[in-house]
Amino acid sequence: MLLNRKLIIIICLSLGLAWEGGLLAQTYLYFQDSPSTDLYDYSWMELTPPSELERKGSDLRRFPVESISSPVQGTNSLRLKWKSLSGGDWVAIAAGTDWTAKDISQTDTLLFWLWSVEGINSSDLPLIFLEDVNNVKTTKHNFSAWSPITLPTGVWLKITMPMSVFLGAGDPVDFTRIKTIGFAQNLTDGLTHTLYIDDMRVFAGDGTSPPASQPSGVIAEGYDSHIDVSWNANPETYLNGYMVQRSTDGGANYTTISVTDKNTLRYIDWVKAFGTEVNAVYRIIALNASNEPSDPSEPVAATTHPFSDEEFLDMVQKYTFRYFYDYAHPASGMIRERYNSGDVVTIGGSGFGIMALLVGIERGFITRQEGIDRIKKMLTFLENSDRFHGVWPHWINGNTGEVIPFSTKDNGGDLVETGFLVEGLLTARQYFNYSTPDELDIVSRITSLWESVEWDWYTKNNSGTLYWHWSPDYQWQINMQIRGWNEASIIYILAIASPTHSIPAGYWKNGWAGASYYLNGGSFYGYKLDVGWDRGGPLFFAHYSFLGFDPRSKKDEFTNYFNLNRNHTLINRAYCIDNPKNYSGYGENCWGLTASDDPDGYMAHEPTSSRDNGTISPTAALSSMPYTPDESLGALKYLYRELGQKTWGPMGFYDAFNQSRNWWATSYLAIDQGPIIGMIENHRSGLLWNKFMANPEINPMLEAMGFAYDASSVDNKDSGFDFDIFPNPAVDVYVNLSFMMKSTGLVNIRIIDLSGRTVSEFNHETLLRGINTVPVDVENLAAGVYTIRVTGPARESGSKKLLIGK
Repeated sequence: MLLNRKLIIIICLSLGLAWEGGLLAQTYLYFQDSPSTDLYDYSWMELTPPSELERKGSDLRRFPVESISSPVQGTNSLRLKWKSLSGGDWVAIAAGTDWTAKDISQTDTLLFWLWSVEGINSSDLPLIFLEDVNNVKTTKHNFSAWSPITLPTGVWLKITMPMSVFLGAGDPVDFTRIKTIGFAQNLTDGLTHTLYIDDMRVFAGDGTSPPASQPSGVIAEGYDSHIDVSWNANPETYLNGYMVQRSTDGGANYTTISVTDKNTLRYIDWVKAFGTEVNAVYRIIALNASNEPSDPSEPVAATTHPFSDEEFLDMVQKYTFRYFYDYAHPASGMIRERYNSGDVVTIGGSGFGIMALLVGIERGFITRQEGIDRIKKMLTFLENSDRFHGVWPHWINGNTGEVIPFSTKDNGGDLVETGFLVEGLLTARQYFNYSTPDELDIVSRITSLWESVEWDWYTKNNSGTLYWHWSPDYQWQINMQIRGWNEASIIYILAIASPTHSIPAGYWKNGWAGASYYLNGGSFYGYKLDVGWDRGGPLFFAHYSFLGFDPRSKKDEFTNYFNLNRNHTLINRAYCIDNPKNYSGYGENCWGLTASDDPDGYMAHEPTSSRDNGTISPTAALSSMPYTPDESLGALKYLYRELGQKTWGPMGFYDAFNQSRNWWATSYLAIDQGPIIGMIENHRSGLLWNKFMANPEINPMLEAMGFAYDASSVDNKDSGFDFDIFPNPAVDVYVNLSFMMKSTGLVNIRIIDLSGRTVSEFNHETLLRGINTVPVDVENLAAGVYTIRVTGPARESGSKKLLIGK
C-alpha cells in the first residue's frame, strides 16, 4: 500500500497536480496519545449530581486514560464513563497538546474512533460540541446520524461528521481559535456507559496525506533508571507526530511505547522495572496527517547502569541546563518565566540563566563560543530593553524589550529582580577573562550595564532603606521596603558595592537588618537560627542571593550566613521528617518546602502549619547541596529512582508534587531551575562563588559592611594547629610563620581576604620536627585585613588574622 501511495504522489507531481490531503489540506489533532497512563492533562470535566462521571486528578477535573485495552493507534485512549440522571449534567472536553488553539474555520471533517465496553444504542450516545479560547461553546449536537444504530461491544468504529454541522449553525464561536472538543450529557437513561475515544482530529480535504519520510538523527543515551531517546525533526509540514518503539530482544521485536506530537523530539523511557543494567534498542516512526506510519528509522541501542554520585550530579545539571539554553527565548536569548510562558521573559531568572551558561561551558554541555554568542545576544537585548533609572522590570517581552506589568502598579523597575540579573552579569564578567575581542567586549558591556543601575534612586530620597519597586506611572505607590530576612540580601550587597550609584554601608545594618524581626536566636529541631523567621521560612531564602555571593568563612555582626543557611536547610528537612500534619510521602529523603507551583496555584511553602499543604519542591533540597550534601544527594536519588516517572522530565525535575492529593506538576519555572544547576556547581567546584567574589568591588564592600573572616563555617573548623605571625602588622615584603611540627610533611598555607577568596596559596615541605619558621611573601597584597590559614600533614588546621598597612 505504501509503495502505491508513493507512486501516486510521483504521478501527481509529474502532472503538476496538488495533493489535496497533504499539500493543500491540514489536520488538527485534539487527542492522539496521553503522556500519562492515568489521566489526560489537557482536558477538563464538569459534573452536576445526581449524574455520575468518572474523573481523575487531584481536582477531579481530568479525563481518565485507558491504558489496558488496545487503542486504535499509539499506547492509550480516553475513557468516558458516565451515568446520566434527571436533574444532573456533565461535560468532558479534550484539547490538543498544551491547549493550543487551532483555526478550523476552513475544515471539512471531524473524525474520531469509539469503542463501547457494554454496547450502546446510537440514541444513547453523548452530545458533541466545540469550544473556543474564550470558553464559548457551540450548540451541542447529536452525532447518532453518523454512527451505527447500535455500537457493538469491543470493536473500534470510526465516526466522521461534516464540519458544516458546526460551522453552519450560526453560533457566536471563534472557529479560528478552537481549543477543545467536548462531549456532554444526552438522554437520562440511568445506565452506566463506557466509551473509549481515540485519534480525535479535524481535517480539510479527504483526509489523505503524502507519506512521511524516515526519521533521522536518532540518539539513545542510558542513565541510571531511564533511557533518553531523541531525534531530528522531519522536514514535512504534514506530520501528526512520531511513534517511539522499543525492543528488548536485540531488535527482533518492537513495541510502541509512546506517540509524541510533531513538536516533541525526545522521549524518556523508564526501564528500571526491567533491572539495573537494561539493554534496549529504539527506533522512531513518523506519522503523516492521516496517522499513517513512515519507514522506521535506523535502530539505536543504549544501556543503563547504577550511577555514582558524580554521574547523578552530571545528569541533573545536564537536563536542567536545557531549560536555560534550548528553551531560552529565540529572539533575545533571555529566559522564559516558566514553561509555556511564550514571550514573557524574567529578569531575575535570566540572571540565573547567565550563571547556568557558565556551568554549561565548564561541564561541556556547550562550547565556550556558543556561550559567548548567547551572552552577547542577551546583552544586546538588555541594552535596548525598558529600564527605569537603570533598573529592569520583573517581566519583559522577549521580542520587543517592553515591560510586561507584573501587576497593575508593578509596571516599572523591580530592584530585586535586577539584583539577581546583576549577580549573574558580574559572575560572567569575571568568567570571560580571555583577551579576545569577544570576551573583552562582554566585560566592557557588562561593566556599562552594572554601572548604569541607579541603586541610590531606589532609596526613596535617602530613606535609609531600599525599595523594591518604582513606576513612572505610580511612583512609589507599592511602597514595599526591602528588609531581611528573605531572599534579597544580594540587593544591598550590590547597592553598597556599586562604583557609580552606591548607597552607604550603614544601609546593611539599619536597612536590610534593621527590622525588629531580623534577629532570632531560637533553636528548632536542635538547630539554631541567629537570623530570620522561626524555622527559617521557605528554602529559596538560602539560594537566590547565594548563587554568586559565597557565604563561607565570613560573618557580619549578626551571623555566619553559611551556617545559617545550613541550619535553615536542616530544620526544613527535620520538619518534613517530623511531618506534624501527616502528609503522604514526607520523610528523610523526601523533603523540601519552598516557593513553587502546587495543586491550588502557587505558594511560598515553609515549615509552618499555615504554609505547609503537602507540596514538596525538588529545587528546595537540590539547591541546598552546598550546605547539606549528604542529605541533598539522598533526596536527589530518592526523587529520581523512586518517583522519577512522575517527577522527572525533559528539563530535569518538574517543579513540585503533592502526594496527599495525587498532584504532580509538569511545569518548569526559571527561578526554581536556576538554583538547582548553580548551587550544585557551587557544591562541586565553587565556580560561581569564585567568579562573583573575584569582582574588585566585592572585597571593599565587605570591609565597609563589617564582614570579617570566620573559620567557624561547618566545613571549615579549626582543628588545633597553632602558629605565630611576625611582624604583624606587616612592615616589609615578608612575614614569618612559626609553628611546632610533631612530624615532617607538607604544610599548606593560604592567605584569604575578607570575601573568603584565597589570594595566595602554597605548600611548604617541613624537614624538621620541632619549631619551623617559614617566610611568606606579602609584597603584592593590598592594604587590608587578611586571614592566614595553615593546614598540617594530618589535616589539622589553624587560622590567624594578618594586618597589612601600606
